[in-house]
Amino acid sequence: MCTSPQNRPLIEKAITFYGAGSMAEAIVQGLVSRSVMRPEDITMLNRSNSVRLQELKERYHVKVSNDVQEKMDILRHSPVIVLAMKPKEAAKALKELGPLLSDDQLLVSVIAGLSIETAHNLLGKKQPLARTMPNTSSSIGMGTTGISFSKNIDNAMRQLVLTLFEAVGNVMVIEEDKMDILTGISGSGPAYFYYLMEAMTAAGIRGGLTADQSRELTLQTILGAARMVQVTGEHPSVLRAKITSPNGSTQAALERLDQGDFFETVISAVNRCVERSREMGAVLKEQTS
Repeated sequence: MCTSPQNRPLIEKAITFYGAGSMAEAIVQGLVSRSVMRPEDITMLNRSNSVRLQELKERYHVKVSNDVQEKMDILRHSPVIVLAMKPKEAAKALKELGPLLSDDQLLVSVIAGLSIETAHNLLGKKQPLARTMPNTSSSIGMGTTGISFSKNIDNAMRQLVLTLFEAVGNVMVIEEDKMDILTGISGSGPAYFYYLMEAMTAAGIRGGLTADQSRELTLQTILGAARMVQVTGEHPSVLRAKITSPNGSTQAALERLDQGDFFETVISAVNRCVERSREMGAVLKEQTS
């Protein structure tokens, strides 16, 4: 049965996700739910967790495998491979992957801290590679992804990577040396807001609201604040000043945050995320020898 041009997915190449964790699932969920790819063109692999693979197969109707020989055959012939394994598993996996690859296969890494140079050294070859750092909001088409490209990637491959991540959110192409700070801001950023939401919800419950009431108030407040910045184009500091009356309740709350050095603590948290990303990258680099 022929597919009409109107019903064609944006990406028609087969893509293999080498790793089936939360980030891989978030991207796959976004691709499938937004009809960017046909589920049958997506394969997800992991080392040994058959239960996890079966869940993904039933949830998204994708192909799955953790059979050693079958995985090698899939990797050998897949035109696009998304490297989505845990950083601690990456060195061994890439060393085994390198000999299987032909020059026209595209690799897309979502592994925190893994530089293009380190990936090439682990593979034993300069494979066309895009280093990316998405976040899990990709699952609902609201992701933010930073991308850096290896020098030997061609225009068609570059466009495929852009299409892949533009389909699940916003994309920012950056110099690779900025990837760690991007990780600290947007890669791990959703977790900071979730943590803030936990605290605000807890405050509401302790103050007498029901859990549902407190959750809904917190959620809508954060959504509204983000939308205000987006729609008005005003700096957050300007919007903050507009609702902070002298000696008012909002000022009292902000002063309490300042007592805990809130502003610098957030910056310190982002910087620690950056440091940890670099530390993981250094560990991977050490394993190239």
